[in-house]
Order: sequence, then structure tokens, then C-alpha cells
Amino acid sequence: MKTCRRFTTLRAEYEREIGFMIAHSERHEGRPAAKSSAKQAASTKARMARALGSHVGRCPECG
Repeated sequence: MKTCRRFTTLRAEYEREIGFMIAHSERHEGRPAAKSSAKQAASTKARMARALGSHVGRCPECG
């Protein structure tokens, strides 16, 4: 699938944010902050999927 520059940028931003949350969760394993960060990472993955899906639906270059 050929994607535009905006799609690539959007995906990279979400993946970076998810990586930070997962790294925080691993650093603070066993603490409530780790559990919260892991949950936020999971919900951010879902938000990323929705955002990229709607982008593909609207973008003439990607869709």
C-alpha cells in the first residue's frame, strides 16, 4: 500500500509516543504507574488505528 508523507508522519508520532509509554512501564515494573502507562499505551494503539484508518479514508493519495 502506497501512503503519503502525512500518513508516515502520523504513524511515526503515535509509535514514538507508544514507545515512551512502554519504556516507562518497563522501567517502573511493579508500580501503579507502570500499569497505568501500559493501559495508556494500549489505548493509544487503538487511537492510532482509528486515526490512520480515517486518514486513509479521506486522503486521495493513500486511499
